[in-house]
Amino acid sequence: MNASRTPPQGPAAAANAADWRIDRERAVALFGAHAHDWPIEIVEETGSTNADLMSRVKALPRKAGALPQPIVRVAYLQTAGRGRRGRPWYAEPGNALLFSVACVLPRPLEGLAGLSLAVGVALVDGLRSLPVSGPGQIALKWPNDILLEGDKLAGILIETAWSTDDASAVVIGIGTNVKGADELAAKIGALNADVPPQARGTVPTALQRALPNANLTDTLSAELSALEPALQRFGAEGFAPFQPRWNAMHAYAGREVVLLEQGQEVARGVAAGADERGQLLLDTAAGRQSIATGDVSLRLADGAA
Repeated sequence: MNASRTPPQGPAAAANAADWRIDRERAVALFGAHAHDWPIEIVEETGSTNADLMSRVKALPRKAGALPQPIVRVAYLQTAGRGRRGRPWYAEPGNALLFSVACVLPRPLEGLAGLSLAVGVALVDGLRSLPVSGPGQIALKWPNDILLEGDKLAGILIETAWSTDDASAVVIGIGTNVKGADELAAKIGALNADVPPQARGTVPTALQRALPNANLTDTLSAELSALEPALQRFGAEGFAPFQPRWNAMHAYAGREVVLLEQGQEVARGVAAGADERGQLLLDTAAGRQSIATGDVSLRLADGAA
């Protein structure tokens, strides 16, 4: 997440100076009782919150009770942040909410299928709990993006530190664009100037588009409040209880999409939702296919995203 080390400047930034930083007391109060069980660390700068927590959970005993409660690590600036497939994540301090959650789930590696989709469902629930205009415009894009009116609002990156027959340690990285959509879009546009249109990602947007007074504090609390029960339920039941809700939140449901691998089209069809393992169901000319995440990217066939 390449960014300057100072908060955004100018009249708009001055008007919002009070909510540039996270108000820890308010965040804990909004998160509620579970905030006292989940350690919440807030740092000015780090390379990657995912990397920070990965190094810690890798050192844990490899057993189900190794981490009684999840650990949350938030950073205003990540100098080596990344998204899916190693892509950098660009954000200005104070404009994006960047955090990771480390937890040990009582499931083997194969039992983690669909975790990123379940996390996506929880995050949409959390964001829709805020007083946003048109909450239904916050939707999911397979496998790990959250969209606002079709543009990218947030992304999820999940890494596994270790797994056994009855437990897996994972770190869930989440980046949410809260403010500064125009500046972010301009930066991404410049970076993509020489990238073929079909290989470009979804245009970024920010929560402020639907919630003018959006801030990091309330966004963090909303997302954590939704993640807490979701992780417990996933640990107990896996993706099954999340599948119908993910399908109901699917932004591209019933639309023609293409799957790209390294910028080249590998499949085309109508998106039919996600199966019980979180794989994308694609209705093609050759019949229905199940697509695993791998290194593929999903785009609307008309090039709108």
